[in-house]
Amino acid sequence: MISFIIRRILMAIPLLIGITMISFAIMKAAPGGPASLYMDPRIKHEDIEKFEETYGLNEPIHVQYGKWLGNILKGDFGTSLIRRGVPVSEMIMNRLPNTLLLMGVSLLITFLLAIPLGILSAIRPYTKLDYTVTAGSFLGMATPNFWLGLMMIILFGVQLGWFPTGGAATLNAPFSIWDRLHHLIMPAFVLAVADMAALTRYTRASMLEVLQQDYIRTARSKGFDERTVVLKHGLRNGMIPIITLFGLMLPSLIGGAAITEAVFSWPGIGRLFIESAFSRDYPVLMALTFLSSIFVVFGNLLADILYAVIDPRIEY
Repeated sequence: MISFIIRRILMAIPLLIGITMISFAIMKAAPGGPASLYMDPRIKHEDIEKFEETYGLNEPIHVQYGKWLGNILKGDFGTSLIRRGVPVSEMIMNRLPNTLLLMGVSLLITFLLAIPLGILSAIRPYTKLDYTVTAGSFLGMATPNFWLGLMMIILFGVQLGWFPTGGAATLNAPFSIWDRLHHLIMPAFVLAVADMAALTRYTRASMLEVLQQDYIRTARSKGFDERTVVLKHGLRNGMIPIITLFGLMLPSLIGGAAITEAVFSWPGIGRLFIESAFSRDYPVLMALTFLSSIFVVFGNLLADILYAVIDPRIEY
């Protein structure tokens, strides 16, 4: 297992480099740039040229990428082009805990609701419960999270006043766990809806297939109660597709967090990515793209490791 993990990490290095090369080229090919924000008649052209020279924006793209990659290998993500002198790593570390908290609570909601609903739907197929869960899953997958977020803000935040409409905590208020949870509930639920809907469908399909296997009938014939048959013999063998989906959920949560954080004014790296995209802050965008790529690689590696943990027949 250790040798497998090492091989996967070594294989991920050229993959990450390839992702950064493509991302860097796309950003540079986009119209405009950081200097375009200073296109004002009162600003001299010489000042704009000096700005580009200071940050190396006038150099060939391969030179810029080489310098960026060299700094990354030394652990230096550079400084922001818009927030003069502020290190990119400092900007990310200030917001990363909020995004990790949002993603963690979203995953918790997803698994606590989706797996039990998928199991109930599988053990009672083609009933009213199954049809209700299926309809809810399709509705959750079809609903855009930005629209759902706005509707929840209007209903629960503005009209009913049950939850705050944005932010991660009450401004100028002392730290309170309840206050954080109060601000966290709506964005975490919105972020969890799409993944929860997909996971429910995967769980139902996987459990339906497993519960028809011979060893399940054997376990029932031996007198095991239905709870033991479903949870001990059925669920563990039906977890493989669910683990695959879990590995894909980690990077998708980052993309979903960008929109959710913008809607709820949540101070995380998703909102930072959108702000940096509008301001053409290339160092911040590249650092966040690199971080997202690491999440993708880590998610797939974690899924492969969990395969062997869940199913001892799988060996690497």
